[in-house]
Amino acid sequence: MIRSVLVDDEIHSLDALSILLNEFCPQVEVIAKFASPQMALERIGDLSPDLLFLDIEMPGLNGFELLEKLGSVSFQVIFATSYDQFGIRAIKFSALDYILKPIDPQELIAAVSKVQVQKHPPTSAQYEYLLSQIQNRDQQLNKLAIPTNDGYVLIAVDQIIFCEANDNYTHFHLRGGKDIAACRTLKEIEEQLTDFTFLVRVHHSYLVNLNEVSKYVRGEGGYLVLNDGTSINVSRSRKDLLLRKINFIK
Repeated sequence: MIRSVLVDDEIHSLDALSILLNEFCPQVEVIAKFASPQMALERIGDLSPDLLFLDIEMPGLNGFELLEKLGSVSFQVIFATSYDQFGIRAIKFSALDYILKPIDPQELIAAVSKVQVQKHPPTSAQYEYLLSQIQNRDQQLNKLAIPTNDGYVLIAVDQIIFCEANDNYTHFHLRGGKDIAACRTLKEIEEQLTDFTFLVRVHHSYLVNLNEVSKYVRGEGGYLVLNDGTSINVSRSRKDLLLRKINFIK
């Protein structure tokens, strides 16, 4: 069983989430519910949960502040929130999971499944990056936390050469010859990186950094040659968009 704690200042939200977990996620045992983040702060350490469901917008002490005061944590976190788009993007870039209110059962199931697959809790670096982005909202989100089988790796987005799909994993090929296998699908990675226009999905299996492209070779879809000599196929359906982005056609 996954021992979980729920923190939300609204009693009805706590009850609704508890009911959904009981019905759709029987592997999750709710060991405590807190409508007061201050009380949760005092008790969570003693409870030693495996998973924390945490609301963000709470009076007196919001979810981010609660995490900051907890310091180092040994459990997974799923944010349950109606927070603004910036906050959601910051959470995603930190490779932390979230579900939007009102909670959809399928999204809840997916979020719980993700944390079950991850063998390690989030690192302090992930939380520090999340908190720094929330506190300095004018800064661009330029680092991405990548969940791996061993934990998490924090990388600068501009270091990505290309990403390659491999079933439910994505292989990141980075500058300097470093490769990382992420426990995320390429579709999930693409969704996280939509604001970076230099990163383009050119094939169902590939997402490419256009700054790393040295040549495009025409064909039905054609293919790209990258600065390191790698050839990347371009699907016919994505060809026109790619060419517009790299200004080969007007």
